Amino acid sequence: MSSSILSSSHQSSSLLAPTSSSSLGHAPSNNSHSQGNSQTQLPQPQTTSPKQRPVPSNLVTLQDGTTVRVRIEETLAVDDVVRQLCISVKIKDPSAMYALRDENDELVTNENLRKKVKSKVPLKLVYSTPIEAAEIIEKLVARDNRLGRTLTDLRKLIRVREDQFAIEFLNRDGLSELIDIINKYQGNILAYALTALQNLMELDHGWSDIDDAFIFRVVQILSSENSLINVCRPATAILKKLVEADPMAAPGPTTASSSKDLPQSPPGSVYKFGFECVFEQMRKEKTLLETVVNRLGSADTTMALYSMMLINSLLAHATDARWEEFIGELQRLNVRKAVIRLMSSHTIEDLTSCILDFQANMVRVTYRRKTTIVEQNIEPEHAAALNYIWINSKVKEEYDPDGGMIKWRLLGCQTEDLAQEFGEVGVLGLDCLKHFVAQDPDFFAKVVQEQLSRAPERRCPIITASNEVVDLLCEHWAIFGPGYSTSTTFQPFFLNFNRVHALATHFFLRMWNESGATRGDFPRVAALVRSQVKVALRKENVRAWHEVEADFTEVEYRAVRDRQMRELEKEDDVMSKVPVRNMRAKLYKESFEFVRQQRIHCLMQGAWFMNAMPLASNASRDTIRKPSRPWRFMRLDNSMRYLHFVDSALKFDIRNGLEDLKERIDLSSISEIATGTCAPYPQITRNDQPENLVGPGSPSLPSQLSFSLLTASGSSLADQIAPDQSRWADWVDGLNMLRSGGHVASNETDMFVQALTEIGLKIRLLNLSGDKAEIPSGIQSGHPPTNSDFFFSDLVYDTQG
Repeated sequence: MSSSILSSSHQSSSLLAPTSSSSLGHAPSNNSHSQGNSQTQLPQPQTTSPKQRPVPSNLVTLQDGTTVRVRIEETLAVDDVVRQLCISVKIKDPSAMYALRDENDELVTNENLRKKVKSKVPLKLVYSTPIEAAEIIEKLVARDNRLGRTLTDLRKLIRVREDQFAIEFLNRDGLSELIDIINKYQGNILAYALTALQNLMELDHGWSDIDDAFIFRVVQILSSENSLINVCRPATAILKKLVEADPMAAPGPTTASSSKDLPQSPPGSVYKFGFECVFEQMRKEKTLLETVVNRLGSADTTMALYSMMLINSLLAHATDARWEEFIGELQRLNVRKAVIRLMSSHTIEDLTSCILDFQANMVRVTYRRKTTIVEQNIEPEHAAALNYIWINSKVKEEYDPDGGMIKWRLLGCQTEDLAQEFGEVGVLGLDCLKHFVAQDPDFFAKVVQEQLSRAPERRCPIITASNEVVDLLCEHWAIFGPGYSTSTTFQPFFLNFNRVHALATHFFLRMWNESGATRGDFPRVAALVRSQVKVALRKENVRAWHEVEADFTEVEYRAVRDRQMRELEKEDDVMSKVPVRNMRAKLYKESFEFVRQQRIHCLMQGAWFMNAMPLASNASRDTIRKPSRPWRFMRLDNSMRYLHFVDSALKFDIRNGLEDLKERIDLSSISEIATGTCAPYPQITRNDQPENLVGPGSPSLPSQLSFSLLTASGSSLADQIAPDQSRWADWVDGLNMLRSGGHVASNETDMFVQALTEIGLKIRLLNLSGDKAEIPSGIQSGHPPTNSDFFFSDLVYDTQG
């Protein structure tokens, strides 16, 4: 490339590559020129060796605003580039005082220099990170009218994966200055300081000195209804990050003093906080959870998003010691109702992902309550609920001829052992029964008296019927275990579990009366209810609540019976038997785990994706980094902790292992996997785009095959478009399954799990039918031993038999 005469705003600088006089070479040019002359005589170009190739030009803006065009040899170290640049433009200060940043303020390092040179990224000559950090802290200490601007600059400089400035800032006790500002200021200054700390906490080091007093300060900020929206957003993100900084989530080996203690992280690790630490401070401010739940209805969708993310994080990390207290408080605040309202009013895709995460967390909560044993002699809450039910029944105990008390059998139990009676539905069944009674205590007492006035054979066992409805609803919503939710759509009726249970229990009682059932007809009536549950709760993401009520309250017995008979012609009634339902639950979990392993295997194989442009982001525009190349190959490592990748102008064969993948993303930094958020960059040709993007003219519209990996602050770690629907499902669901509290996003995964479950179930049933085995309607376990005066003998096998 020949030399040219540049204007005063563009000077030529003799730098490193020997191919041209306007290049950065290994030796500085002897040609001298003054900075700012309108015309500069350039030395003649040197002869280029045939083996040498031209090096792309970069524009570098100096601190006085002057722009120079340079040619940088991409194999040099950044320190050498800066040193020769300083010599070329006659800067007298030591070159160690300076560094290079791109137009987005990203620091130029040895790792990314080549990429920026090849892409001809405009650069800026700025002070080095130690000087920047010292200046920032000096301004923070001064606390003058520049404090707001200083905090804004700090927010930009503390960025994910840019450790140099953060290390210098922390080494100069910058964290203490930042916390002191948060403790003393209000308004916008507080918002800027919290946002800077939020960015700092994206790093996995440096903020372990945060103490309980500061956590309580953040709790107080969030609890105040007078706090500004721009203050609450970063404060919520900070609290969420502290919850997730759990010793159990720490990367690498951990130690514990005993098997009962929590793992102890190494000194200086930020993984020392967690749910217990944060919740202890939350308990001091009684209004915090109520305020956070109220903010789910905020007109600011980003505020609603952060509040939803905090609730999900608390649900996913709640410990056994505080679980009952925390879940009880959420139920008291009716958080489910707030989320149901959010389902119909949200406007951003990220909120959809959070709502689905909340549903998955509620499945875990429901399953845990279902498997928690009712212990009235140990748990005061259980005893109080049972006492409430008994008092409102307005029935008095009776005694049998042997002197044994008859109490709960009057309400429909088979025995007086409530732990056994609620054995299949646990505390969930007790909660549902209490809600059913509380909905209309007089009606409950009337029903009880009505049943007791009948002959014993014709009485409807109310408690047993209530428990059967709970079991049917759990089967309908596939509540088979923690972490096995595959729903990809909103389930507002599931979040209204108690109300649906009350409707279905009323329906059970009505079917019992209208059919003239006796005790032996219980399975038949249960089958009717099971059939109606499927009909009433169909397509719940689009149906209105009044339609569900009508399906349960207005339908006639004969219509339900006729429909059930038609269903039985297509499906053997053996599928409704309890042992088969239990088998289905077990196979469902096995199928889910199989699909999960398949998805993770796809991640470990790796795949090519198109780099995409985020159309909406909660992060500020100055933190969005545009990839320099259109394609990215990503692969999960064997430890399942890091996602390694490489950007490329063209697709090429990637070797096994990680040698070709020089960059990586820490999976622990991913808080959300948003879908449908990106579009291809305009320069990507139509031939390079996946076939099923939105359609013609779609570069400005989100692709349905796109996904973004988001941090707790809302900034994006990666924005990709998959080549097809199958690859999109593999990766989005695979990454979600690796996350704590993640949800399934694709219908493909849901269908795979359901199909494998049905196939496995039919194979098992074929084996039974081939052996002519009779499947009982239920299995009654015997009474537990009256004492512990027994032992299990060793089984002895006759090896000669």
